[in-house]
Amino acid sequence: MNHFDDKVALVAGGTGALGREVCIALLGAGARVITTYRQQQEFQNLIADAPSARGGKRGTLTGVDADITDPASAAALVNEHMRAGNIDILVNAVGAYAGGKNVWEEDLTTYERMLALNLKSGFVLARAVLPGMIRQNRGWIVNIASRAGYGHSAGAALYSASKAGALALFDSLADEVKPYAINVNSVVPSIFDTPANRRAMPSADPALWPKPAQIAQVILFLCSPESSVIHGAAIPVYGRT
Repeated sequence: MNHFDDKVALVAGGTGALGREVCIALLGAGARVITTYRQQQEFQNLIADAPSARGGKRGTLTGVDADITDPASAAALVNEHMRAGNIDILVNAVGAYAGGKNVWEEDLTTYERMLALNLKSGFVLARAVLPGMIRQNRGWIVNIASRAGYGHSAGAALYSASKAGALALFDSLADEVKPYAINVNSVVPSIFDTPANRRAMPSADPALWPKPAQIAQVILFLCSPESSVIHGAAIPVYGRT
């Protein structure tokens, strides 16, 4: 398969537990990957694990330290890289979790942080890349949602609300781009195997949790021509959690 050899993919949050595996999958498929990061060491770790560093395929990796919740920063990032051609793929893996409190115990700072990272980031990114995708009449957008977005998340209401908003945002966006050959979907994980989740749930059995690399393969498929009939979907990747 050479579907990704001529594709440019923007992976926002590409140094997180899931985002890095998405980058590695796209690089392994031959894409040119641009990823955002906030910690330089995390980006260096990604470079070391990229397929090219292991003698794999020749996808290229570029990293940009950028705040994707800032519209001006996101627009500047997209405009800079579109000088050499359009961005074909957007994967938004920016996000954060906060929980453990009832709504009446939460503070406005946490509320604003959840909305910024889990909802605003997707809006800002989609708004930046879609004009180029519409011009070329081609594109793939995948947002990382959460099972918590369906509610019933006592102790994590702010996180749940922000992810519910993201599901609604990208579902509506999918309807808006129906006149164009642009696929918009969400991937919906529950608990998956990350160092943070292992620390938070030391008594759980992580063998039952989906691995980030497995979820990344679903995302890779959603960014390929074979997925053209999947549009406006929220794909569950719960495994057996």
